[in-house]
Amino acid sequence: MISSSKSGVPHILLINPWIHDFAAYDFWARPLGLLYLAAILRLHGFDISYIDCLDRFHPESTKGKKVDPDNPFAATGKKDGRGPYLKSFIPKPKGLENVPRNFSRYGIKPEWFIRDLAAIPRPELILVTSLMTYWYPGVKETIEIAKTIFPDVPVVCGGIYATLCHEHAVLNLGADHVVSGPGEEIILKIISDFTGYCPSPQFDAGDLSTYPYPAFDLQRKIPYVPLMTSRGCPFSCAYCASSFLHPERMIRSPEQVLEEIKFWHKKFGVINFAFYDDALLVDSENHALKLFEAIIKEDFRVKFHTPNALHIREIDPKTAQLMYRAGFETIRLGLETAAFEERNNLDRKVTEKEFHRAVACLLKAGFKKEQIGAYLLVGLPGQDMDSVATSIQVVKKSGITPVPAHYSPIPHTRLWKKAVECSRYDLESDPVFSNNAVFPCSSDEFSWKTLSRVKHLAAD
Repeated sequence: MISSSKSGVPHILLINPWIHDFAAYDFWARPLGLLYLAAILRLHGFDISYIDCLDRFHPESTKGKKVDPDNPFAATGKKDGRGPYLKSFIPKPKGLENVPRNFSRYGIKPEWFIRDLAAIPRPELILVTSLMTYWYPGVKETIEIAKTIFPDVPVVCGGIYATLCHEHAVLNLGADHVVSGPGEEIILKIISDFTGYCPSPQFDAGDLSTYPYPAFDLQRKIPYVPLMTSRGCPFSCAYCASSFLHPERMIRSPEQVLEEIKFWHKKFGVINFAFYDDALLVDSENHALKLFEAIIKEDFRVKFHTPNALHIREIDPKTAQLMYRAGFETIRLGLETAAFEERNNLDRKVTEKEFHRAVACLLKAGFKKEQIGAYLLVGLPGQDMDSVATSIQVVKKSGITPVPAHYSPIPHTRLWKKAVECSRYDLESDPVFSNNAVFPCSSDEFSWKTLSRVKHLAAD
């Protein structure tokens, strides 16, 4: 729990909520939108506090753990910044009681959260974010506890779930207001509506280059920093909601992104950076390649990761070489399926020839097999395991690593209707049934045998 106190202005509390799920892990995951809002509020002079219910570095969770000077995050994760969340077993959601897996609350213990809430001055407004649609029960519990400590303080919820399932969020979260769409566009109006305080805008919500850096310094530790060089995606893939969440594409200048990297590296010693772009390499000659060249000139000793996947078509010899020289450590490719003759129903991002060309370019540039992974969607509507097995073998033969990614049905995507029709759950009644851990669009009930087979195929 971190506060930034200034007298005479409204006090705003921002909360990153718990995750309720069968499995969760910190794969360079930070509430980037919420931390952008925190930075914007700070820019406009607000008094802010921040509580992260997923805090892997909470003092209570790190008590008694030794600190390795060569890896300060060893007690709670890996050198690249990733790591496990603390978890506590909780009852499974209604309708998923028969799934043969443990269900958990991921994040700090409720008593720690209550103490952290009680330790801050009463806020005038509480902002809570939301991510995966099926994680909403964790958001709901977070709001309920916040309201027990501050019963007369209004709570506003935004984020991905709040946007994709807006009506459900309004009816189920217990928030006083639910925001749909990018919060930056209306945050000052919301603050004004609830507090009466209305400063003049010091940034342009339609121009990413005018945004302050996200407030990662509000975290107890900064094991890595997510980077957003652009927002939105020109593709409209059947399984992805990016075009709904961010219909307008916005791009930051390479020069500004470079300055942000220098800021976190030099001031806070950050080594690991994760690109959050949905389309980092699109129009790369005018954007990404200029950034990579600038990074190389700076001679940074930093590492870059691409958990959101790269567009394969854009990877040529020059791009691969620049990525290698710039310090890219983890490459993830958005392949989704190697059934190239059928993929037009999903997307038009890549052909078989383009995939093999990209892999060859990356390997020739110097990347190792274990650094390059191709995401393969598992559990798509109508998909059978033979198709998955074939895709895994194609990726392996190419010389890189297959990375199974369990499909989650997402409202407002082209695949949503088909997912609803084939799912054994009533997806439209409750987002919790969209949980990819239970393969909601598979014709069979979840089984460890299915999960084990996927892992076995990918690992061999």
